[in-house]
Amino acid sequence: MIDLHTHTYESDGTYSPAELIEAARALRLEALAITDHDTFAGYDQALPLAREHNFDLICGLEMNTRHESHRVFSIHMLVYFLHQPPPAEFRAWLEEILEGRRDRNRRLIRNLQEAGVDIELHEVEKMGRTLTGRPHFAKVLVNKGYAATAEDAFRRYLGENAPHYAERHGPDTTYAIERVRAAGGLPVLAHPVRLGVADPQREAKLIGDLRDAGMGGIEVHHSDHDKEDVERYARLAAKLGLAVTGGSDFHGAAKPGLSLGTGYGGNVQVPRSVLDGLRSFR
Repeated sequence: MIDLHTHTYESDGTYSPAELIEAARALRLEALAITDHDTFAGYDQALPLAREHNFDLICGLEMNTRHESHRVFSIHMLVYFLHQPPPAEFRAWLEEILEGRRDRNRRLIRNLQEAGVDIELHEVEKMGRTLTGRPHFAKVLVNKGYAATAEDAFRRYLGENAPHYAERHGPDTTYAIERVRAAGGLPVLAHPVRLGVADPQREAKLIGDLRDAGMGGIEVHHSDHDKEDVERYARLAAKLGLAVTGGSDFHGAAKPGLSLGTGYGGNVQVPRSVLDGLRSFR
C-alpha cells in the first residue's frame, strides 16, 4: 500500500518531514509522496532520511490554480517528479507563487481588522513555516475566541463564501500545466470531487478540457471520494487516457480522523501498482 498525497508542517500539515517518514515506515507503506502546497521544503528535509532507510519517497507538490472555464472553486493540481528532480527554474517560479500567498495574507489581515478582529500578520506567520495559509489564520482565530473550531473560522471568516475572504491569485491552470511539463513533472488533477460540478456530464467535459490542456492524470483514490466517485473517476481516466493516482491527503492533527495511508475509516487503499503505472506513464 502507498500514499501519494500527504502534507508536512512546511505547508499546512502538523507532522515534521521526519515524523511523516517514520509514520509511513511504521505503517509499512511501500512508498510515500510529500505534496506540500507550493513548496518542496518538506520533501527536501525528508529525502536524506528516506535514503538512509531505502524508503521510496516521491517528490511532489500541490498547487492551487484557476481555470478560465471554472470560477467557482480553484482547481488543485498535484505535481509529481517521478524521474528527475525539479530544476532550479521551477523552484524559482514557486518562490513567485509563495509571494502571491503573502500578498493574499496581507489583504486578508486587512479585511479581518476592518471587521473588528484583533489580529496581526506576525501572529499568523508564527504558526506557519515555509508558507502561511488559511489554516494558520484559523488557529489564531480559534485561540483568540473568534471561532469555536477551524471549520467555524472558515465558515465565518476565511472560506470562499465568507464575507472577509481574500482571493489568492494563483496561476492559470493551463500555464501551470505548461510549466510543470517543461520541468519534467507530471500534472494530476487533485480530488476532482471538490470541483463542485454536480452534473456528471459537465464534470466530464471539464476534466476532458484539462486533459486537452496537458493534465496527465487524475486522483481517483482520495479520502473525500466514496465508492461511486472512485468508480466514476476510474472510468473517466480510462476513457481519457489519464494516469491514475491516489492518496489520503494526510495533514496530521489538522484533519482529525484522517489516517495516513487509509483516509477516513479505511476508505483509501492505494496499491503499489498505481505508482508503477505513474512511473511508466508518458
